[in-house]
Amino acid sequence: MRLGVLDVGSNTVHLLVVDAHPGARPLPAHSHKAELRLAELLDGHGAIAPSGIERLIATVQGALQAAEDKGCEEVLPFATSAVREATNADAVLDRVKRETGIDLQVLTGDEEARLTFLAARRWFGWSAGKLFLLDIGGGSLEIAYGIDEEPDAAVSLPLGAGRLTSGWLPGDPPDSADVRALRRHARAQIARTVGEFSRFGKPDHVVATSKTFKQLARIAGSPGSEKGLYLRRVLTRASLEEWVPKLSAMSAIQRAGLPGVSEGRAPQLLAGALVAEGAMDLFGVDELEICPWALREGVILRRLDHLPEE
Repeated sequence: MRLGVLDVGSNTVHLLVVDAHPGARPLPAHSHKAELRLAELLDGHGAIAPSGIERLIATVQGALQAAEDKGCEEVLPFATSAVREATNADAVLDRVKRETGIDLQVLTGDEEARLTFLAARRWFGWSAGKLFLLDIGGGSLEIAYGIDEEPDAAVSLPLGAGRLTSGWLPGDPPDSADVRALRRHARAQIARTVGEFSRFGKPDHVVATSKTFKQLARIAGSPGSEKGLYLRRVLTRASLEEWVPKLSAMSAIQRAGLPGVSEGRAPQLLAGALVAEGAMDLFGVDELEICPWALREGVILRRLDHLPEE
């Protein structure tokens, strides 16, 4: 069957169309993406502003048209931290449903971490052993650990690259005092969770998903996406420690000139790098591997797992 998964994230609204059936690898058929930056469209009370709601509805309608054009039998719609934490989330969801017919399912942070972990486990397989996962989105950081398809521990922290950039790094290039303050804040948040994971022992394999980690690996020398899905891509803590001061000194335009860094994501890259560096340091990770699959694939895999047998 042809499935569409509609991901209303903090940075983008992304429709991924795949051809899939139980027991097989979902094959991407089409991608429709629009940068909305919901996390930056909140008013002073934490609500999504009217203009942001209008843009969200128009973007969802465009994605649904693309899903119809591509012959999707079913669309799996979900939203993450930007909608989850908006003070007017219920009103936004009601209006989206009324005007588009789509019932956006708001994932909890725990669900987000668990579905992303499922995708990583399916990608790397059982031979990866005890798996430790990091994922930096626009609004949150997800951390998960386990030996099965369901992680033994999973947490979500409000340390997304978009959220932190708008809240902590107003300058371009950012002020060094602001960078230092964000570094302290991120590490203090992450440190609170270390004990919850360390009791399970050392993982056999550490992996990371998300655009932030992919871009950090790319600027640190990993192959570009044009080389294909199956090349091994890694990010070391040593290379990240070298890049953080460089990114701190750059403007957003300068970061956008780095390999693999888009103009839209460039402003957030430093905040993402500070969170990645803090997580790798506090969890004692010297090297991690980039996983091509993430939350959207996890949603698809979970749906396929629940299809009735023919």
